[in-house]
Amino acid sequence: MALSKKYLKSKPMCKVGFSVPAEAVQGAKKVFLVGEFNDWSETARPMRKQKDGSYSITQDLAVGRQYQFRYLTDAGQWINDDAADDYAVNDFGADNSVVEV
Repeated sequence: MALSKKYLKSKPMCKVGFSVPAEAVQGAKKVFLVGEFNDWSETARPMRKQKDGSYSITQDLAVGRQYQFRYLTDAGQWINDDAADDYAVNDFGADNSVVEV
């Protein structure tokens, strides 16, 4: 998994690239980016499948804060990002990934 960050010079925003490798999604047909930045909507941010079977998406985030997130497959599997900046325990006793921009 990978996170990439590109800070904009024109405004306090960061384009964050989220990526999940093919082996992590275990044959899922759809993968979604779910987090604080989209009110934990399980369908709002579908990721694009790449030729190598991985999934990726870019999300604009306001600079100066942390955002909790996870990936969700169409099979109901929640996946954390092993490249996250940090982790936070959620209300269900599992960890959420955290990205800091």
